[in-house]
Amino acid sequence: MATIFSRIAAGEIPSYKVAESGEFYAFLDINPMAEGHTLVIPKHVEDDYIFHLDEATYTGLCSFARKVALAIGKAIPCKRVGVAVLGMEVPHTHIHLVPLNSESDMDFRKKKLELSGEEFERIAKAISDEYGKL
Repeated sequence: MATIFSRIAAGEIPSYKVAESGEFYAFLDINPMAEGHTLVIPKHVEDDYIFHLDEATYTGLCSFARKVALAIGKAIPCKRVGVAVLGMEVPHTHIHLVPLNSESDMDFRKKKLELSGEEFERIAKAISDEYGKL
């Protein structure tokens, strides 16, 4: 059975897409720690542990995430874009990219932002536009 993230990448479940390639997909986290909090996944590999990925998928995912992070940094006012790979909540490898202004912005235990659909759409478009310029 496909994971929720595979279903999102396949278009079966709606998402706020930020970027996509043949192998990878980036979309806004619907429970964000900060505006622009993005998840990056391999589209066709459902393993839940990043270090189980074959080398080509691993390096491709990291390269794709780097480009998405650069776009986030241009679209969202922040000091840095933080990276986290936890893999505990969804059984599908995913990288969190979180715009940061302080280290505490990366605390997964803090209350998540509540954004409207229009806000998610605006943020996704801003990041996607910057991604397209890279």
